[in-house]
Amino acid sequence: MEQNFQTSFIPKRPILNEQVQVPHSVGLFSVLAIFVFLTMLLATGALYLYQGVLGKKIDSMQSALAVAKNRFEPAKIAQLQVLDKRLKASGEVLRNHVTVSPIFQALEAITMKTVRYTRFDYNFGGQNQKVKINLSGVAVGYRSIALQSDLFAKNKNLIDPVFSNLTLDEKGNVLFDLEFSVDSSFINYSAMLKAEAVAPAPLLIPPPAEPGAVIY
Repeated sequence: MEQNFQTSFIPKRPILNEQVQVPHSVGLFSVLAIFVFLTMLLATGALYLYQGVLGKKIDSMQSALAVAKNRFEPAKIAQLQVLDKRLKASGEVLRNHVTVSPIFQALEAITMKTVRYTRFDYNFGGQNQKVKINLSGVAVGYRSIALQSDLFAKNKNLIDPVFSNLTLDEKGNVLFDLEFSVDSSFINYSAMLKAEAVAPAPLLIPPPAEPGAVIY
Protein backbone atom coordinates (compact mmCIF):
# COMPACT_ATOMS: atom_id res chain seq x y z
CA MET A 1 0.00 0.00 0.00
CA GLU A 2 1.49 3.17 -1.10
CA GLN A 3 1.63 6.08 1.30
CA ASN A 4 1.29 9.59 -0.08
CA PHE A 5 3.90 11.99 1.37
CA GLN A 6 3.39 15.59 0.66
CA THR A 7 6.60 17.41 0.84
CA SER A 8 6.45 21.16 0.70
CA PHE A 9 9.26 23.72 1.03
CA ILE A 10 6.90 26.56 1.68
CA PRO A 11 7.03 27.57 5.33
CA LYS A 12 3.78 27.49 7.07
CA ARG A 13 4.68 30.64 9.21
CA PRO A 14 5.70 33.93 7.73
CA ILE A 15 9.39 34.72 7.96
CA LEU A 16 9.95 37.57 10.42
CA ASN A 17 11.85 40.48 9.05
CA GLU A 18 14.76 40.47 11.54
CA GLN A 19 17.00 43.54 11.58
CA VAL A 20 20.58 43.49 12.88
CA GLN A 21 21.36 46.38 15.25
CA VAL A 22 24.74 47.90 14.37
CA PRO A 23 26.23 50.22 17.06
CA HIS A 24 26.91 53.76 16.04
CA SER A 25 30.60 54.43 15.46
CA VAL A 26 32.34 56.87 17.87
CA GLY A 27 33.91 59.93 16.22
CA LEU A 28 37.71 60.55 16.24
CA PHE A 29 37.31 63.94 17.95
CA SER A 30 35.50 62.38 20.88
CA VAL A 31 38.30 59.84 21.35
CA LEU A 32 40.94 62.56 21.36
CA ALA A 33 38.94 64.64 23.81
CA ILE A 34 38.63 61.73 26.21
CA PHE A 35 42.36 60.99 25.92
CA VAL A 36 43.31 64.62 26.62
CA PHE A 37 40.95 64.76 29.59
CA LEU A 38 42.42 61.60 31.12
CA THR A 39 45.96 62.86 30.52
CA MET A 40 45.21 66.19 32.21
CA LEU A 41 43.58 64.40 35.10
CA LEU A 42 46.64 62.20 35.64
CA ALA A 43 49.01 65.17 35.29
CA THR A 44 47.01 67.19 37.83
CA GLY A 45 47.11 64.34 40.30
CA ALA A 46 50.85 63.85 39.82
CA LEU A 47 51.49 67.58 40.20
CA TYR A 48 49.46 67.70 43.38
CA LEU A 49 51.41 64.81 44.83
CA TYR A 50 54.76 66.35 43.78
CA GLN A 51 53.78 69.67 45.34
CA GLY A 52 53.04 67.93 48.62
CA VAL A 53 56.38 66.08 48.57
CA LEU A 54 58.26 69.26 47.65
CA GLY A 55 56.56 71.21 50.44
CA LYS A 56 57.58 68.61 52.99
CA LYS A 57 61.14 68.66 51.66
CA ILE A 58 61.32 72.46 51.93
CA ASP A 59 60.02 72.37 55.49
CA SER A 60 62.63 69.75 56.37
CA MET A 61 65.44 71.82 54.82
CA GLN A 62 64.28 74.97 56.65
CA SER A 63 64.30 73.10 59.93
CA ALA A 64 67.81 71.78 59.26
CA LEU A 65 69.00 75.29 58.32
CA ALA A 66 67.55 76.75 61.51
CA VAL A 67 69.30 74.09 63.58
CA ALA A 68 72.63 74.74 61.80
CA LYS A 69 72.23 78.50 62.22
CA ASN A 70 71.65 78.14 65.96
CA ARG A 71 74.77 76.01 66.24
CA PHE A 72 76.92 78.90 64.95
CA GLU A 73 75.56 81.36 67.53
CA PRO A 74 74.16 84.34 65.54
CA ALA A 75 75.10 86.79 68.31
CA LYS A 76 78.72 85.68 68.16
CA ILE A 77 78.74 85.99 64.37
CA ALA A 78 77.42 89.56 64.64
CA GLN A 79 80.20 90.44 67.11
CA LEU A 80 82.84 88.96 64.79
CA GLN A 81 81.45 90.97 61.86
CA VAL A 82 81.72 94.19 63.86
CA LEU A 83 85.26 93.27 64.91
CA ASP A 84 86.20 92.55 61.28
CA LYS A 85 84.97 96.00 60.20
CA ARG A 86 86.98 97.64 62.98
CA LEU A 87 90.12 95.74 62.01
CA LYS A 88 89.72 96.76 58.38
CA ALA A 89 89.25 100.42 59.39
CA SER A 90 92.30 100.24 61.66
CA GLY A 91 94.35 98.71 58.86
CA GLU A 92 93.34 101.51 56.51
CA VAL A 93 94.32 104.14 59.08
CA LEU A 94 97.65 102.38 59.65
CA ARG A 95 98.41 102.22 55.92
CA ASN A 96 97.77 105.95 55.52
CA HIS A 97 99.44 107.02 58.76
CA VAL A 98 102.68 108.99 58.43
CA THR A 99 105.44 109.59 60.94
CA VAL A 100 108.27 112.12 60.76
CA SER A 101 110.60 110.10 62.97
CA PRO A 102 112.48 108.65 59.94
CA ILE A 103 113.32 112.23 58.90
CA PHE A 104 114.64 113.03 62.37
CA GLN A 105 116.70 109.85 62.33
CA ALA A 106 118.19 110.73 58.95
CA LEU A 107 118.98 114.27 60.12
CA GLU A 108 120.58 112.97 63.29
CA ALA A 109 122.73 110.57 61.28
CA ILE A 110 124.15 113.14 58.84
CA THR A 111 124.07 116.44 60.76
CA MET A 112 127.49 117.70 61.78
CA LYS A 113 128.23 118.89 65.31
CA THR A 114 128.88 122.39 63.97
CA VAL A 115 125.29 122.64 62.70
CA ARG A 116 122.04 122.95 64.61
CA TYR A 117 118.45 123.46 63.51
CA THR A 118 116.09 126.08 64.92
CA ARG A 119 112.92 125.42 62.90
CA PHE A 120 111.29 122.38 61.31
CA ASP A 121 108.19 122.41 59.09
CA TYR A 122 106.81 119.88 56.65
CA ASN A 123 103.98 119.84 54.12
CA PHE A 124 102.36 116.49 53.40
CA GLY A 125 100.67 116.69 50.01
CA GLY A 126 98.93 113.32 50.20
CA GLN A 127 99.35 109.65 49.39
CA ASN A 128 102.06 108.84 46.79
CA GLN A 129 103.30 112.44 46.80
CA LYS A 130 106.57 113.92 47.98
CA VAL A 131 106.71 115.64 51.36
CA LYS A 132 108.31 119.08 51.47
CA ILE A 133 110.61 119.81 54.41
CA ASN A 134 111.65 123.35 55.42
CA LEU A 135 114.36 123.94 58.02
CA SER A 136 116.17 126.88 59.48
CA GLY A 137 119.44 126.59 61.34
CA VAL A 138 122.81 127.94 62.45
CA ALA A 139 126.24 126.71 61.32
CA VAL A 140 129.73 127.55 62.52
CA GLY A 141 131.11 129.10 59.36
CA TYR A 142 130.55 128.64 55.65
CA ARG A 143 132.81 125.58 55.60
CA SER A 144 130.29 123.73 57.79
CA ILE A 145 127.52 124.65 55.33
CA ALA A 146 129.55 123.24 52.42
CA LEU A 147 130.34 119.99 54.22
CA GLN A 148 126.76 119.62 55.41
CA SER A 149 125.48 120.10 51.87
CA ASP A 150 127.71 117.23 50.68
CA LEU A 151 126.32 114.94 53.37
CA PHE A 152 122.74 115.76 52.38
CA ALA A 153 123.51 115.01 48.73
CA LYS A 154 124.80 111.53 49.64
CA ASN A 155 121.57 110.51 51.40
CA LYS A 156 119.17 109.03 48.85
CA ASN A 157 116.12 109.58 51.09
CA LEU A 158 116.60 113.36 51.23
CA ILE A 159 115.75 114.63 47.76
CA ASP A 160 117.10 117.87 46.23
CA PRO A 161 118.47 119.62 49.36
CA VAL A 162 118.99 123.37 48.85
CA PHE A 163 120.64 125.76 51.34
CA SER A 164 119.53 129.38 50.97
CA ASN A 165 119.37 132.79 52.73
CA LEU A 166 122.88 132.50 54.13
CA THR A 167 123.54 135.39 56.54
CA LEU A 168 125.92 136.07 59.42
CA ASP A 169 124.69 136.82 62.91
CA GLU A 170 126.42 139.08 65.43
CA LYS A 171 128.63 136.17 66.61
CA GLY A 172 129.83 135.29 63.13
CA ASN A 173 127.72 132.15 62.79
CA VAL A 174 125.94 131.47 59.50
CA LEU A 175 122.15 131.52 59.54
CA PHE A 176 120.56 129.45 56.80
CA ASP A 177 117.33 128.01 55.43
CA LEU A 178 117.21 124.46 54.12
CA GLU A 179 114.61 122.91 51.85
CA PHE A 180 114.37 119.32 50.63
CA SER A 181 111.74 116.64 50.04
CA VAL A 182 111.24 112.99 50.90
CA ASP A 183 109.15 110.29 49.29
CA SER A 184 105.84 109.55 51.04
CA SER A 185 106.83 105.90 51.44
CA PHE A 186 109.83 107.02 53.51
CA ILE A 187 107.57 108.37 56.27
CA ASN A 188 104.81 105.75 55.94
CA TYR A 189 104.35 104.21 59.38
CA SER A 190 103.36 100.76 58.10
CA ALA A 191 106.34 100.63 55.71
CA MET A 192 108.64 101.71 58.53
CA LEU A 193 107.41 98.87 60.77
CA LYS A 194 107.98 96.33 57.99
CA ALA A 195 111.48 97.66 57.34
CA GLU A 196 112.37 97.50 61.04
CA ALA A 197 111.03 93.94 61.26
CA VAL A 198 113.28 92.82 58.40
CA ALA A 199 116.46 94.71 59.28
CA PRO A 200 116.93 97.98 61.17
CA ALA A 201 118.54 100.65 59.00
CA PRO A 202 122.13 101.39 60.07
CA LEU A 203 122.96 104.93 61.14
CA LEU A 204 125.72 106.81 59.41
CA ILE A 205 128.61 107.99 61.57
CA PRO A 206 129.00 111.77 61.22
CA PRO A 207 132.50 112.98 60.32
CA PRO A 208 134.59 114.87 62.85
CA ALA A 209 133.64 118.51 63.07
CA GLU A 210 134.63 121.67 64.85
CA PRO A 211 133.96 121.70 68.61
CA GLY A 212 131.24 123.72 70.22
CA ALA A 213 128.29 122.75 67.98
CA VAL A 214 124.89 121.77 69.35
CA ILE A 215 122.34 119.37 67.72
CA TYR A 216 118.64 119.65 68.45
